[in-house]
Amino acid sequence: MVHSISILGCGWMGQPIGARLADAGLRVHGSTTTPGKLDRLRRDGIAPFRIDLSPNLDGTDPDRFFDTQALFLNVPPPVRDVPADDLADYHRRQIEAVLEHVAASPIDWVLFAGSTGVYPRTAGRVVESDQPPGDPQALSGPRRSTGEVLIDIEGRLTERDDLDVTILRFAGLYGGDRHPGRFLAGRSGIRRPDAPTNLIHRDDCVGIVQAVVEQDVRGEIFNACAPTHPTRRDLYTRAAWALDLEPPTFAEADETSPGKIVSSERLRRTLDYPFQHPDPLADLSPA
Repeated sequence: MVHSISILGCGWMGQPIGARLADAGLRVHGSTTTPGKLDRLRRDGIAPFRIDLSPNLDGTDPDRFFDTQALFLNVPPPVRDVPADDLADYHRRQIEAVLEHVAASPIDWVLFAGSTGVYPRTAGRVVESDQPPGDPQALSGPRRSTGEVLIDIEGRLTERDDLDVTILRFAGLYGGDRHPGRFLAGRSGIRRPDAPTNLIHRDDCVGIVQAVVEQDVRGEIFNACAPTHPTRRDLYTRAAWALDLEPPTFAEADETSPGKIVSSERLRRTLDYPFQHPDPLADLSPA
């Protein structure tokens, strides 16, 4: 097991992961782009650093930030800040800037916070081997532009000979201030009402990263997704009711697009990990 880790991106998910690993006795370095968050990281036992990727890496003492054994790379494509046509190149340059610093550091293991968005809109169950890193043609179907970008980044990471890489493909994130009731409340004409949802609670994001680190599981790809997949209609209707919000209304069922189920069986079996929130519907009691 490693004894030190840097977390590049200590936000909604990265900060509680850092706090958990610090509680477990690891030396944790954590980055934020917001100076006002530095003290909060410090209170959680995380050595705080201000690091920016725009797309070059800049910040406070980056060499010391990367002076650990492992890196949790939690930098999603900046879809809100960069035009869609420039997104792939911009994010590639961000990751390359990170890897330049990693190459000059003691880090030999990167845990990459990816996304189940690498899988296209398809029907049926998908597993990790269906979509190899770097090969978008392996699984046909429409996918979001961020999915295309992340497939490329996965490929760039796994082709490196100087690093062990573990890829965690996180499903749709909820928990804390991210309540599913706000995702679609009040909207109308929502398509694919009977399609399954693929979600994961933040508590399980934290628990899975801790399990991977403590078990030193390298060179793997895992789907991080709750094992129960309620339909879009059931989940988002009940979620809106839980917050006393207007529920969404749905279009007629489209039997030609039943949707995919992202399987986390490999993760559960390999890590012997019991999900804390196996069924998103069970979390949706009224506020």
